[in-house]
Amino acid sequence: MTTIQQIKDQLVELQEPNEWLTELENDTRKGVQQAIIQWRARYNKKQALIQEFQKKKDFDDAYKSTQVLLLAGIDEAGRGPLAGPVVTAAVILPEDCSALIGVDDSKKISKEKRQEFAQLIKEQAVAYSIHVQSAKAIDDLNIYQATKQSMETAVSQLEIAPHAVVADAMNLHTPCPCYSVIKGDEKSLTIAAASILAKTTRDALMNELHEEFPWYAFNENAGYGTAKHLQGLETHGYCEHHRKTFEPIKTMWRDRQ
Repeated sequence: MTTIQQIKDQLVELQEPNEWLTELENDTRKGVQQAIIQWRARYNKKQALIQEFQKKKDFDDAYKSTQVLLLAGIDEAGRGPLAGPVVTAAVILPEDCSALIGVDDSKKISKEKRQEFAQLIKEQAVAYSIHVQSAKAIDDLNIYQATKQSMETAVSQLEIAPHAVVADAMNLHTPCPCYSVIKGDEKSLTIAAASILAKTTRDALMNELHEEFPWYAFNENAGYGTAKHLQGLETHGYCEHHRKTFEPIKTMWRDRQ
């Protein structure tokens, strides 16, 4: 008789339900039944990811035509924090991007998965670009205009020009038609891919800033106003990477003038 461990090993290799799995349902051993339950849970999760992937891809494909073959998605990371840059990314994905099943809004994916997908996206993309807009530019322009300018720059820096652009809730001026999509990082595969590149790039930059300014705990809060960050501001004041148009830095900066 096949051992439970041998069955578990076979189930690891099994990709789709088949006659063997149906016959295995008659095996009354508790370990076998538990292994089948675990396999079905993994299979159902995978199918859900495939369906969500196809839904996002279909959304993007709706913007394509014989004249529109290359669609760029664009998103940002870091509009809300008190410190650090806002980072935007633009991505053009290939027609066959099945390697990206599971790509979603960066906020819905674990840090480890974001890193894995960021590398995959860079490998798979027809083209991608990332733009970093400094805290000074945010103060000079305001956060909305700074983000808009950064997104438009990211599009212009793509090595291959897209035929159309979909942006997450932003109206952009681009050489090609651009469509603003509310909650685009949930609906569009290309915008979701862009969100992952923007988020992972910004997190890496904030980790670098943490090495220089450890008292703000940028590696934990990415520049948001957590208790540790606010304590660091109270103890050490602000630094050149803080946004002087954001409170409480705005008041601190005004009091020093």
